[in-house]
Amino acid sequence: MDNRNETYMWQAIEEAEKARTIDEVPIGAVIVLENKVIAKAHNLRETAQNAVAHAELLAIEQACKMLGTWRLEEAELYVTLEPCPMCSGAILLSRIKKVVYGATDPKAGCAGTLMNLLQDERFNHQCEIESGVLAEPCGKLLSDFFQKVRKRRKAERQKQKLGNEGK
Repeated sequence: MDNRNETYMWQAIEEAEKARTIDEVPIGAVIVLENKVIAKAHNLRETAQNAVAHAELLAIEQACKMLGTWRLEEAELYVTLEPCPMCSGAILLSRIKKVVYGATDPKAGCAGTLMNLLQDERFNHQCEIESGVLAEPCGKLLSDFFQKVRKRRKAERQKQKLGNEGK
């Protein structure tokens, strides 16, 4: 495995940790151009109450502003979870050269799991893809987060049930 890929994926994991600390789904993204990080972001969907505040989209927006162009043709995107359809579309439209991701997404993954939008030859741009980079720590972040969410919701339902019984 490319040590460089791991280095940048650890930075994406750091972004995902930032999301986790504010009760966001822990997904982080880093964009690299010429071996230099030009953008970093994490999920802010709950914080912003904005359906499109995914880590990848926020990082793409930041990179475009930094470079003063929408074309990210030589850039590489490192993300802790396989991109969804929306993010895959933005990746294609911004012409990102390569996507490196950690954990696969069996519910929305569009870089090879459910479908592969990033390499569909019907589009005028395709991306290189490398999957499974630090998949275990990336996946653990997500599974631990959702396990905590399920426990919290279960406790809330039990508390509500007890409150209703007293009426």
